[in-house]
Amino acid sequence: MLMHESSILTLQKAMEEGKTTSRELTLSFLKRIAAFDKQGVNINAISEVNPDALHIAEAMDRERAVSGSRGPLHGIPILIKDNIATADGMHTTAGSLAMADSYASVDAFLVSRLRAAGAVLLGKTNLTEWANFISDHMPNGYSSRGGQVLNPYGPDVFDVGGSSAGSGAAIAAGFAVAAVGTETSGSILNPSVRNSLVGIKPTVGLISRSGIIPIATSQDTAGPMTRTVEDAAILLAAMTGNDEQDPATGRSIGLARSDYQSCLDKDGLNGARVGIVRSRYLAKYSQEEQALYDEAITVLQESGATVIDAVKIPTEEANWQNAVLIHEFKSGINAYLKTLPADFPLRTLKDLIAWNQAHESQALRFGQVLFEKAEQTSGSLADAAYIDARLSDLEMSQTHGIDAVMNEHQLDCLVFPMSEGASIAARAGYPSVSVPAGYTKEGKPFGIMFTGKAFQEPTLIRFAYAYEQKSMKRMAPSLLAE
Repeated sequence: MLMHESSILTLQKAMEEGKTTSRELTLSFLKRIAAFDKQGVNINAISEVNPDALHIAEAMDRERAVSGSRGPLHGIPILIKDNIATADGMHTTAGSLAMADSYASVDAFLVSRLRAAGAVLLGKTNLTEWANFISDHMPNGYSSRGGQVLNPYGPDVFDVGGSSAGSGAAIAAGFAVAAVGTETSGSILNPSVRNSLVGIKPTVGLISRSGIIPIATSQDTAGPMTRTVEDAAILLAAMTGNDEQDPATGRSIGLARSDYQSCLDKDGLNGARVGIVRSRYLAKYSQEEQALYDEAITVLQESGATVIDAVKIPTEEANWQNAVLIHEFKSGINAYLKTLPADFPLRTLKDLIAWNQAHESQALRFGQVLFEKAEQTSGSLADAAYIDARLSDLEMSQTHGIDAVMNEHQLDCLVFPMSEGASIAARAGYPSVSVPAGYTKEGKPFGIMFTGKAFQEPTLIRFAYAYEQKSMKRMAPSLLAE
């Protein structure tokens, strides 16, 4: 059994049968991180390892022996993106040198949920700095604190994706069983398709935003990044729940599930009406990649789906702006900084900008134009420009966008190449699920993305699983040192 390629349930069964332990799993992943992350191939996906990881694993083993398993995540090593707060021996930095000495006071709500499920928090993953909201031209996977993350399928060749680059590269490279990423607009889905993973970007409010370093309260969410749809469904269920500190989670009452495994149906595409999006989204890809998309569409048809080809989102050609993100960032980051221990010196976005300027050679390799634009706003979210932009985004992405095309063709979901269309779904707050869909001759991963309306995660998971089981496209990368 290859531990680094095994599923959650496979490893859970092995632990139940006494064939391995959480301690042995944790040691195995730590050895793999040591071999490939900062030496060998030098993937550079891990920002730091949890000093208590082995202690947690041993505690989970002891608990299993005394009182049994808590559930599918009991003793399973999980990695967390380094913009998600953990009140332990690990920093929470968003990849920023300015935040290098920052410790969170309280676990993010989703972290407390994972701890309660018995997961072993193995460490934090590197990311595109500030979740790619500091500069308008920062490379995917780069941070001033952590350096550049590489794609295990083609180090220094293929784009690793962003901003959850470390989470994507780490799971592709077998550094843990699963990882948590975050997304404002494409940051789970993009690194997932580029690292041949399953990524779930949930409906905003399905998973609490509490304790996540924010960009935009209207679009931010966390989500699973795994090697299989089944693993993603298990991890998603563990993180959902109503959080009194996050009003958005109130939207999910009665809609969130404690079990998404029940959605896993090999025949789940039978009878589905699926809209295939091509138009401008597909034009940027090579003929070989377009052929992989066509092959995926054929699999959907062979799985019993009714395919409505070449549907067009009415607003896909709109001149989308990032005004909402610019305005929401200042109030969000100022609020987060105030939750840090009183002795942390940086308390506002203005402080961060000044610190970066004082350490320009190390901290501002790609500038901070987005920080500066955000600082120029009032921070009150009362600006007419902000309110108009937010209302426009909702109308264009929902009413005249995804809702319009799905209603017109009576669709159960939309399918995009790679993570194209992630931004319009992000503005709508709608869910998407990415699945591996093959590789080019050079070994570059290709994926497809299922998108639906709010809280349609069960439907999307069912479709993604049926496609995955029919196609079985994912292959592990061949790390050079293996």
